[in-house]
Amino acid sequence: RLPHHITGTGSDSLRHYLGEDEGGLKRLQLSTTIADTLDQYLLFRPEMIFRWERGEEDHWQASLWRDLARGLEKHHRAALGRAFLESLRDFSPGGSDLMERVSVFGISALPRFHMEILSGLSRVMEVNLFLMNPCKEYWGDIVSDREMEKRAERTQGGGVPADLLHLEKGNSLLASMGRLGRDFLDLVAELGWEEFPLYEDPAEGSLLRTIQSDILHLRDRPGPSAGKNPISPGDTSVRFHACHSPLREVEVLRDQLLHMFDTDPELTPGDILVMTPDIETYAPYVQAVFDIPSSDPTWIPFSIADRGLRQEGSVIEAFLAVLDLANSRFGATQVLSVLECEDVHRRFEISEEELQLLRRWIGETRIRWGIDETSRAAEGFPPFRQNSWRAGLERMLLGYAMRGNDERMFENILPYDEIEGGDVALVGRLAEFVETLAAAVKAFEKPHRLAEWSKLLSELMERFFDPEGRAEKEMLLLRRAVDSLGQMQSPETAGFDEPVEIQAVRWHLGRVLKREGLGYGFLTGGVTFCAMLPMRSIPFKVLCLIGMNGEAYPREYHPPGFDLMARHPRPGDRSRRNDDRYLFLEAILSARERLYVSYVGQSVQDNTYAPPSVLVSELMDA
Repeated sequence: RLPHHITGTGSDSLRHYLGEDEGGLKRLQLSTTIADTLDQYLLFRPEMIFRWERGEEDHWQASLWRDLARGLEKHHRAALGRAFLESLRDFSPGGSDLMERVSVFGISALPRFHMEILSGLSRVMEVNLFLMNPCKEYWGDIVSDREMEKRAERTQGGGVPADLLHLEKGNSLLASMGRLGRDFLDLVAELGWEEFPLYEDPAEGSLLRTIQSDILHLRDRPGPSAGKNPISPGDTSVRFHACHSPLREVEVLRDQLLHMFDTDPELTPGDILVMTPDIETYAPYVQAVFDIPSSDPTWIPFSIADRGLRQEGSVIEAFLAVLDLANSRFGATQVLSVLECEDVHRRFEISEEELQLLRRWIGETRIRWGIDETSRAAEGFPPFRQNSWRAGLERMLLGYAMRGNDERMFENILPYDEIEGGDVALVGRLAEFVETLAAAVKAFEKPHRLAEWSKLLSELMERFFDPEGRAEKEMLLLRRAVDSLGQMQSPETAGFDEPVEIQAVRWHLGRVLKREGLGYGFLTGGVTFCAMLPMRSIPFKVLCLIGMNGEAYPREYHPPGFDLMARHPRPGDRSRRNDDRYLFLEAILSARERLYVSYVGQSVQDNTYAPPSVLVSELMDA
């Protein structure tokens, strides 16, 4: 929630984000962006926040923060962290109620804030960090070719030749992709933690293991101490596939997996992990190619993890589709998309066979859009009733009472002659659904306070959904998201007590539910398909990377213009590109026997060349 004087600031960046329309949804989107940015400051630059609170800076972000934190200066994350560290200085380990040990594992990096908290805890208790270090040598000073060029350009103006900088590249892959790990391990060393190294040399029995060994020993080939290593022509430990489309990628992957199973009897589907930067794009193709009957001799068990809650389930999409009907034309396709949800038509006692019949009736009665003539007039159209939902339902109900033979009208209504016998009960259930939906959409027209929206949407869920099985977990997460709206109104949280439009509520819920996941599909015994995320690069016999296209990875991130961290970066700052580079390096190291990489390398229209990810090109060069 932005204070009024902040929205009137002269900041060009802020005016750009607000635009000319300072409506509720636009302000919500802006305030969310600002909140995320402030949250990064708290985590990575708490000293900046303390400087603002002392009034040493007077730009709009500092003023906004002081307004938001007024009276709560000792309760935000940075202040609590500082108070916690101060309390540990006088803490007696003997009389502590703390646990005996803290162990941290499975992480690639932590912010300095978290590391300082763990370091403070280590003075009164045992703290263990289990980290994967790609290299056994010290590699904190190595730089990539690009960094070398930048530093050389900066020093040329000062008259210092590039060769006198004594910059070291070490291993090219490690220097280019390992910046995140390098900065974090430097931070660990700076804090003075005791190290217990344990490294295992993969040797040089294959191309993949040679690459891993070179990274471990900080070698670069060719070089004065390490020439090119001869590789057997039959070595398939690293493979690259350039395909014409994502579908073709998945088809080639399946063929290659079948070949691997034929050539390695000990390989099982559970030994294979497939990662992709865009799991939402590739999941339908995976489903289409791999989802064949288990009786087929080429069947490969598989699972898809990391899909968003909205993509995995049906209840969420149907719920958001109801919210989308607000200020819409109430079109036949939109309404049917809600009814097609299994948990919705079960609530209204409509079977799949009856749903097919309803589609035919709706089409033949020419229902197109609008609840009735009143809703059409509200949209700025002439108030005509024909082709609306109520006109179509009246035709169906009148057709049960009398036949019109497509020519005889009654009270200006042409009966629909296909309704007979027990069909009238189905028409009644359809009418109940449409009227219930219309009443819900009518309630969306007025702005409500957040607690009122929470109650209204909770009632909507009860009226429209009858969940079973897996959908019950969806409903639980949906209820949690809706309940959180009411909690925002309480003084203990946001204390926001003003009416908001349905568009702002819809945007917020869509954003929250997009981040949620059902938690299914990872390590279920078959081939695992998942997104390229931290803690996914764990050792597998076969590790496959698909969708490694030039524009897809590393993923682009454009910080807002007012992000002060992006304007003045420091080692250890959060960077999506550095995160993605390090994830790719971890994937190379996690493949035990085979590394498989594919990308869309040719246009499906004219066969023109399309480059792979720059990281794939660097691996090819190595």
